[in-house]
Amino acid sequence: MGKVIAIANQKGGVGKTTTAMNLAASLAVLEFKTLVIDADPQANTTSGLGHDPKSINTSIYECMVDGIEVKEIVHKTEIDHLDLVPSHIDLVGAEVEMINMENREEKMKEVIAPLREEYDFIIIDCSPSLGLITINALTAANSVIIPVQCEYFALEGLGKLLNTIKIIQTRLNPDLEIEGILLTMYDVRLRLSNQVVEEVRLHFKNMVFETIIPRNVRLSEAPSFGLPAIAFDADGKGSVAYLNLASEIAQKNGLQKVTS
Repeated sequence: MGKVIAIANQKGGVGKTTTAMNLAASLAVLEFKTLVIDADPQANTTSGLGHDPKSINTSIYECMVDGIEVKEIVHKTEIDHLDLVPSHIDLVGAEVEMINMENREEKMKEVIAPLREEYDFIIIDCSPSLGLITINALTAANSVIIPVQCEYFALEGLGKLLNTIKIIQTRLNPDLEIEGILLTMYDVRLRLSNQVVEEVRLHFKNMVFETIIPRNVRLSEAPSFGLPAIAFDADGKGSVAYLNLASEIAQKNGLQKVTS
């Protein structure tokens, strides 16, 4: 059974989509069969992996609301071993349409169940909210990665997210674990960045990944070409950092990474 990892933080601009795309691509480069599910109505992961959301006729929305088989909408990407379940702006309306559904918090879990034996990792990119779609992702996941940017308001809202995770563990998904807190947008030149790293490590200790994602222009540029960073600039600092993160996660889960 593949491991399902949600990338979640209700705060916007912390690097969720960047992490979902590049972690998934890096796991695929290490030859783990990987699926990334775009569960954000902005569909940035979909476009960042080379698919135009405007040309997507069937997305995760139709699977959750209309019962479309998810296997019918899995798309290949430019990266070997990496597949995509796309999103669409229609996902904005899913929360309203699902409100009266039975077991509405478990729709994504039901949708992705047929895929779990086909992949080593399934990565879910969540929207910047704690709404029903994010709750669905956390209910479906084995674990959650929480990106935290190395900036002034780094810990803002983190307590609320951790409380939501506890509620989901209690009521919906007792097996949900925190895979780790991921420090992103790190600038070694800034005292503030280093202070945030120290503060987060002090508060959360072993919950924090060893790997830190730097602020990197190539990471920002790659999606405009429809590519993850590792396919755009394999030797860039951002690409190397996400490859290190993928290795760290693989080792943490007792999986042997590919070595060249």
